[in-house]
This record gives sequence, structure tokens and C-alpha cells, in this order.
Amino acid sequence: MLVLPRPLVRDALQRPGTAHLVVTDCGYFPEAESHGRERATGIPQAVVFVCTRGRGWVETEDGRFTVSAGEAVVLPPGRPHAYGADPDDPWTLWWMHVQGRDLPEFLTAAGITTRSPVRSLSDVYRAVALVGEALEWMERDTSPASLLGAAGAAWHLMAQLATDRAPGSRHDVLDRAAAYIRETVDEPVSIAALAAMARVSPSHFSALFKARFGFPVRQYQTQVRMARARELLDTTDQPVATVAATVGYPDSFYFARQFKRVHGVSPLRYRRQGKG
Repeated sequence: MLVLPRPLVRDALQRPGTAHLVVTDCGYFPEAESHGRERATGIPQAVVFVCTRGRGWVETEDGRFTVSAGEAVVLPPGRPHAYGADPDDPWTLWWMHVQGRDLPEFLTAAGITTRSPVRSLSDVYRAVALVGEALEWMERDTSPASLLGAAGAAWHLMAQLATDRAPGSRHDVLDRAAAYIRETVDEPVSIAALAAMARVSPSHFSALFKARFGFPVRQYQTQVRMARARELLDTTDQPVATVAATVGYPDSFYFARQFKRVHGVSPLRYRRQGKG
């Protein structure tokens, strides 16, 4: 267990880089029998831990939640909470406390609240590796460079928690739908077919998709097609009509109009621009 002295935390929160996110505490507790904490008023940091074995529980003002191997917990700062290991099968935890100006945005992006502090991970090994990386930096020393290295690992972990969804979740279904769109860039997209695969109505699927990716389905497909078109224009000498057909536009004139609407220039003018 490593704890950064609070005067150093205050300094780090004023320094470029670590002002965005700083690891204030971190550690590894194997088979943590009788481990637990209760904080009636919370702390300034978010508590983040990854359970790799055993079981436990967390409690917020919105209820009590069980925690199992392969799950991560994020307890928001400034809120009362408690947590503890299961007495018969105590958990093994990799954990850290984080604080900084980017933290509220990460919590919002991840949908982390006192009502939903626990989530399953699709790649628990990656999460553990990032906590381990932060630990290595903190074990080295408390220099600004080491604190920045630990902050980078924490930033990466929080980004993973904000984007990662476990197999079988609704987000996993949406991610697979998006992957299908990317893999079949030259084919028409059927919202009804995608919705059927997700077992929801087309209107509900469209709303979920936009909430997940920030674009409606067809606009997302257009972005994917245009990215592939840029790649072909930049790396091949294929005629514009061939590029258009490759990315799903049999009508090259319509493709050119769509391309200019997205990029502000025609495909030919884009190709002539100096890049790299």
C-alpha cells in the first residue's frame, strides 16, 4: 500500500499533467480477509478497485452491491460509502484513489454514480496491468516525473472504464453492431436488421446507438465510409469512381457531394493536399 503525503497531493494538483488526474493512494491486497472501510462523509478522491478473486460488497447511499471476480468498482468522491471482503471468500484487490480536474468527466462518461458503482470488465487483465503500472511508478519515488507516470496509467484505466463493456451487456451488442458497419463498409445498412440482432425495436435501437456513439446509425456509417475513402485517396491512385464504389457509393457524383459536405473539399482536391 502506497500513500502520497497530502502536501504532495496538493502540489501535484497544481502541476501541469497531474492537475488533470493524480494517484493519491494505490495498492494490492491479496485474499484480503477482514478488509473493509466505512466513510460517513466520503473522501476527496474516487476509490477505484478491481477484484480478481473472491467476493465482497460495496455500499453507497443508494444501496448495497455485491462484487465478484472480474468486476471493477468506482466510488465517487465526496459521498459516504462502505465496503468489505466476503468473510468466506475474501476478495483480492488491485486498487487506487484518484483526484483531479478530469475526474468528474470520466465518471460522467462511464456512467458511474452511487446507484451504479460496480461494473463487469471484458478484460480484467488490462485493468490490473494499469493499476500495477501506477504502483510501479509510485514505488519508484514521489518525483513529479513518477507521479506523472502514475497519472498516465490512471488516466488510461479511467478511459477503459468509460468505454469498456463486458460481453453480453447492451453496450456489447451496440459495439458489435458498430463493428458490423465498419466491416461491411460497402453494403447498405439496415437499421431494422441491426435492431433485430439487438432484440429491440428500430426506434429504440437508433436511440441507444446515438447515445453510445454520438451519431445516428446512418451518420456513423457515413463517417466510417469517409474514413476509408480518405485512406484510399491518400494511399492509392485509384480513380474517384473506384474509391466511391469501394466504400458503398455506386454513384460517384453523389459520393463527391457527400465527401465535400464532410471535408469541405472535393475528393480530387483532398488528394492533392500535402499531408503527413
